[in-house]
Amino acid sequence: MMAKASRGFQVFAKPIGSICNLGCRYCYYLDKEHLYPAGESFRMADDVLERYIAQHIEACPDEVICFSWHGGEPTVLGLDYFRRIVALQREYQPSNQRIANGMQTNGTLLDEAWCRFLAEEGFAVGLSLDGPREMHDQYRVTKNGKPTHELTMNGYQLLREHGVYTDILCVINSDNVQHPTEVYRFFKQIKAPYVSFLPLVEPQPDAENSVSPLTVPAEAWGDFLCTLFDEWVSEDIGRIKVQIFEEAARTAFGQDHSLCIFRPVCGDIPVVEHNGDFFSCDHFVNPEHRLGNIRRTPLVDLLESPAQRAFGQAKLETLPKYCRVCDVRDMCNGECPKNRFCRTPDGETGLNYLCSGYKQFFTHCKPFVSEVAAQWRWQGLKEPMTTPSLVATQTARKPGRNDPCPCGSGLKYKKCCLKKHGLLTNDY
Repeated sequence: MMAKASRGFQVFAKPIGSICNLGCRYCYYLDKEHLYPAGESFRMADDVLERYIAQHIEACPDEVICFSWHGGEPTVLGLDYFRRIVALQREYQPSNQRIANGMQTNGTLLDEAWCRFLAEEGFAVGLSLDGPREMHDQYRVTKNGKPTHELTMNGYQLLREHGVYTDILCVINSDNVQHPTEVYRFFKQIKAPYVSFLPLVEPQPDAENSVSPLTVPAEAWGDFLCTLFDEWVSEDIGRIKVQIFEEAARTAFGQDHSLCIFRPVCGDIPVVEHNGDFFSCDHFVNPEHRLGNIRRTPLVDLLESPAQRAFGQAKLETLPKYCRVCDVRDMCNGECPKNRFCRTPDGETGLNYLCSGYKQFFTHCKPFVSEVAAQWRWQGLKEPMTTPSLVATQTARKPGRNDPCPCGSGLKYKKCCLKKHGLLTNDY
C-alpha cells in the first residue's frame, strides 16, 4: 500500500494540457504547449488518467479527497471524458473518504447536458469572468478575436439554473482596475456567491522591474481592493464572499490561509500535466521545475520529494527583511513568488511587485479584522462563528460603550477599540 502524504495537498490536473478554445490575450498557460513536441496529443490518455486518480486517492490523508480539473479548457475534452473520470473515482474511492471535484472553465462550451452532469455529480465550478461586457471582451476573446462575454454569461446562467455552486474568477488588469465599483456591482447584480480577484502581473524579462502594459499598477490594485472592501463592509457582509477579504479575516481567528499565495510556505498545489509530468506549481511549469512523471514515480513521492519541499520553503527563506518586519506580514507573507522580482527600499531583492497595493489594502482592512477578533474574544468563543464569512460581526452581541474592551486593554470599550476603529455610530 502506498504511503499517505504528510499533509494535505491540491493538484491542478491538466487533462488537456494548455489546449483551449479561446485565445485570451493575457493567458500565461497557452504557451506551455511548446514544452512538448509539435503534433503531440494533449488529451490525457486513459492509462495516465487512471494512474493519476488512483495515486491521488491513495496519497490523500484527508477525509475529503479534492480533485481540481484545470487547463487550458477542460470542457474541450467532452462530457464523456468526465463521466470516465467520475467512474474511475468511484472505482478507487475508499469507504471512509469522500471525493469532491472542482473545475475551472471559461464557460463558453457549457450546455444543458454539461450542467446536469455537474449538478448530479456535485462539481464546484470556477468560472472565468472579468466583469461587464466591455471589460470582459477586451481581453477574453476567441482564437480569431471575437468577444466571449455572451457565451460565458450563458454558461453562468445554466450553472445557476442547475444549482451548480459557482465561484467567479476575475482577472484584474490595467483597464478594469480603474472601475472597481462597476466591476464589483456587476458581480452583485448577477448574484455571484463568491468572487476571487486575480491581479494580472506580466514581468518583462528585458528590464528589471519592468512589466507589460496589461499589468495592473500596484497602487491601483490597492485602491481597487479598498474601494470594494468599504462597500462590502457597508452593504454586503453575508451576501457575497470575496476571497481576499476571507483570507484577511482568517488572521482574526489565528487560522492558516487557505489561499497558497498568502501562506508562509508554498508547494502544496503542484501541477500534473496531460502526460503525467509533475511540476512544482501552476506558475512554474517549466523545465527547471519538472520534478518527474507519475508513470515512473508515484505522486506521493513527488509531493514529498526534497525538491518540492525546497521549492515551498524557498518562499519563506527568500522573504526580504523589509517584509519580515512588515505590520501586515501575517496577511500577505510576500504573496506569490512569481511576483517577487522588485527591490526593497534598501536595495534587497525579492520584493513583490504588488507590495504597495497589498500593504495599502491590508492596512486599510486591519482595524476591521482586529475588531472581529476582539468580538470573538469578548464572547469567549472557541470556534469562530461562520468563519471566514464574517457574518459573526452582524449576528454576535457587541459590547456596550461602557463594557470592558474585548481587546484586553483594561479600558472601557468607548475609550479603546470603539474609538480607535472609527465605530462610534448610532448602533451603539
